[in-house]
Amino acid sequence: MPQFDLTGHELTSYDPPLQAPDDLDAFWEQTLAETRAHDLAPVVSRADSPLSVLDSYDVSWRGFGGDPICGWLHLPAGRAPGDGPLPAVIQYQGYGGGRGLVFENIFWAAAGYAHLVMDTRGQGSGWSTGDTPDPAGSAPAQPGYMTRGLTTPPDYYYRRVYADAVRAVEFIQTVDEVDGSAIAVTGASQGGGLSLAVAALADGVRAVMPDVPFLCDFRRSTQVAMTNPYLEIVRYLAAHRDHEDVAFATLSYFDGAVLARRASAPALFSVALMDETCPPSTVYAAFNAYGGPKEIVSYAYNDHEGGEAFHKARQAAWLAEQFSAVGG
Repeated sequence: MPQFDLTGHELTSYDPPLQAPDDLDAFWEQTLAETRAHDLAPVVSRADSPLSVLDSYDVSWRGFGGDPICGWLHLPAGRAPGDGPLPAVIQYQGYGGGRGLVFENIFWAAAGYAHLVMDTRGQGSGWSTGDTPDPAGSAPAQPGYMTRGLTTPPDYYYRRVYADAVRAVEFIQTVDEVDGSAIAVTGASQGGGLSLAVAALADGVRAVMPDVPFLCDFRRSTQVAMTNPYLEIVRYLAAHRDHEDVAFATLSYFDGAVLARRASAPALFSVALMDETCPPSTVYAAFNAYGGPKEIVSYAYNDHEGGEAFHKARQAAWLAEQFSAVGG
């Protein structure tokens, strides 16, 4: 598994001239306005969990189209009434995964944060389970999610998911135990791409941790990536030879390297230099475009797993500093 992508200065300075659609801001303003026309309708009920050191809740809120989006909310157990509100971390899931079982994703709660794990609509039958269907249909597509509605931006699958993810921020702001001024978003791969989108589109995000982010610099990703999910787009365009222009025009509304310029919260990225799924140059495209204060941690000998536990430790130390700086 070689370092197949750009290297050295060529890699770290990679900043392609990605063109944002002229109506990008209007597109997302309209999308979120339509989403917010549905009441958030937050639901919180105690979940049955074997973990005694956390209080866990089965939660939902209304996302795109008013569809209910599931999640798990974890809070450290045994808090006294005078302890004050908690800073929060919202975790978005990698491609194909769902929110999983109630006790599967608890790192940030164990570190003392309110921890919201968002389900991803239509996913959750790959490497972890999910509970949120995607009721919206689309034209013929490659198996997977990358090409659903690919020729029309309002119909594209990730329009729904990005809106759901923004509403996750609005949901956590309704939780009494949460400090609404101290909210972080994070995730690996697809979760990292969602974190970038939310940093650009949502109000109230104070820290962003995109880990080996997916959904960035789509054209180069389809040209360089060696494995799925980007190859879903490649196979689609191999069949639909006349759809290239319209497909990439659609993807430009969802490109993390385009949206990153609109983000301003401090960010800690990670990149793996042997990543065959999310090529390192595409991560640097988003990192170099990012509009706020930023750092990146590079893992020279790792594939798409990135830094894993080593990076979690870096994230935890960095996030504590960010929330300390804002009084969270």
